[in-house]
Amino acid sequence: MMENGPLVVETLPYGVGSTPAMPSVYLNSLTELDRFEWYVGQPGDPAELVQRFLTDHGLGQGALHPTDTHTGPAAGAALYVSAAAGATMIGAPPGAPSPAPAVPDVVAVAFRDRPGRPRPADRQPPTDWWLGPWQPSWTPQAHAAAVTAARAAIGRGDIYQVNVVGHTSARYTGDPLPALTRLGQLSGARYGGILTGAGWAIGCASPETLIEVSGGRIVTRPIKGTRPATAPGRVELLTSTKERAEHIMIVDLERNDLARIAATGSVHVDELYRIRQWCDLWQAESTVSARAADGLTIADLLRAVCPGGSVTGAPKVSALHQIAALEPVGRGAGMGALGWVGPHHIDLGLTIRTAAADGERLHVWAGGGITWDSDPDAEVAEAAAKAGPVRAILAAGPPH
Repeated sequence: MMENGPLVVETLPYGVGSTPAMPSVYLNSLTELDRFEWYVGQPGDPAELVQRFLTDHGLGQGALHPTDTHTGPAAGAALYVSAAAGATMIGAPPGAPSPAPAVPDVVAVAFRDRPGRPRPADRQPPTDWWLGPWQPSWTPQAHAAAVTAARAAIGRGDIYQVNVVGHTSARYTGDPLPALTRLGQLSGARYGGILTGAGWAIGCASPETLIEVSGGRIVTRPIKGTRPATAPGRVELLTSTKERAEHIMIVDLERNDLARIAATGSVHVDELYRIRQWCDLWQAESTVSARAADGLTIADLLRAVCPGGSVTGAPKVSALHQIAALEPVGRGAGMGALGWVGPHHIDLGLTIRTAAADGERLHVWAGGGITWDSDPDAEVAEAAAKAGPVRAILAAGPPH
């Protein structure tokens, strides 16, 4: 990847390059117009910098304020914000350094629509894909110890709940883009797709909506609670007091996040604890919505929802301090935001079930929410269950 230069839509194989939440009408018709990248530690407020980039291209503001009809030459933009950038936006610690430092912490890529352009020649699928053994950044025992430490913080009253995330990586040879593209095609991947740059790529199979905005209506769909996708697993998830309590705690956090940017009295829980399937797992999802407050900006929106409540904890800033202390490596491309911003629509998924490639390794992150009732060994097993389908699809050879 490193020696091929920037990997953008123009240079990807035909049928590849669909950013999560990108309208299907644009598939294979976009060319890159402009790009912005930012890393934690560089100058500037990432929320303000993203807002400036998007508004300069006539994107996003029409979603928050339907009367804003300003548009530009861009059809839309891919937007990615890492968990570390989200923490920086709200003055919280960004956590340990990323194990994939080549991947930026903020990426915004504006695209121009060129319908009817000639179809690129198909590439033959690579035959030399090899993925080595996975090497976790911590042992199951260290992960369980972090869960125990999180429970102690809850017992002291420092936090009510916190998400603890682990990381693993594997060396590879060959082109990682087909594997990352297969990842985005997993069942239940509402935000399936890829984003690429010079020497890096992100593949996403997320089922979770971090934030969707259209016509001044803001929606978030937090997911919290996981069981195997079997009949007994569904019953267990529906009847689990621990899972329901954890889920409702995050729904309350999301209500609070939206209340800071919503018109007074407009925040509603539209659906609570709905069970839906992702690959071979049941997960509990709720829908929280609000009406945008007058004068709301894109920067305000990002600061309110990033990083996502379901992968941080409550209270959010206190949870981020615990995360920075507990996790040995940074979250990199995991637990951030990735999606599409059009002139009148914003749709960002949470980058769970997500992998990143740098020039040498593939990286995967997975974890779970910790409450006082959490069992350390069960939490380690849950994180492994979430990472399992991701690791399996990445290891699979090219299609025949």
